[in-house]
Amino acid sequence: MKSVDEVKVEMLKKKKWVVVGVTKDQDKFGYKIFKRLKNKGFTVYGVNPKYDEIDGEKIYKSILEIDDDIDCVSMVVSPKVSIKVIDEIVKNNINYVWFQPGAFDEEVLDKSKQNKLEIVYFDCVYVDLAKI
Repeated sequence: MKSVDEVKVEMLKKKKWVVVGVTKDQDKFGYKIFKRLKNKGFTVYGVNPKYDEIDGEKIYKSILEIDDDIDCVSMVVSPKVSIKVIDEIVKNNINYVWFQPGAFDEEVLDKSKQNKLEIVYFDCVYVDLAKI
């Protein structure tokens, strides 16, 4: 099994990301991560059923609505949402998931491992993106 650091390095080389939990609130990480990924040249899709668009960008209700091959998912939601989204991730053959602090619990991590997902947790993608 790969270490979290190895998975992190692999993920940050991938170019197509989804941010689950994107928000219009510029003080929240759902917004900051979405913007930082975009500013670093990544293709980024936002998922949040509350919004149709943010800053002129189309926002999707579900990962299943996105018509593109996605490399990675950044989860910026509660564990009870994360556990449900894992099914969409698996259905879309996405292998990499980065759980922001607060987006996971033991049940979420267990389900991710059972589905053989490459995961990062406890670390903040926003901070790691600043290093590249």
